[in-house]
Amino acid sequence: MTKQEILAKVNELIAAPSVCPEVKSAAQAYAKSQDKASAEALVKALEANVNSIDETLGFASSEMGKKLFGEEKAAEMVKIGQKVKAEGGKYCFCPACQAGGEIYENRAAL
Repeated sequence: MTKQEILAKVNELIAAPSVCPEVKSAAQAYAKSQDKASAEALVKALEANVNSIDETLGFASSEMGKKLFGEEKAAEMVKIGQKVKAEGGKYCFCPACQAGGEIYENRAAL
């Protein structure tokens, strides 16, 4: 990925409705300065907050997931997650994890 492509993904991450405050803040700092320190902070935030597809499946099928999302939505999330996993997906299917995972995999370009 080029630096421009990474920056586009960072902006996509910032705009994702599912992005957590820690990742959003780190992504905004990187977008502003694009220096080594902000890149390292973004990578750490992604490591701590981007969920794997297995984590997503586990949570969506848990009692807590069912309580949070409701039985129907949780079952729908499990179905989507199983499809993503079967197709080789590594990360949660939400927009933040998708963009964050792509940035993380290409962190050398930060």
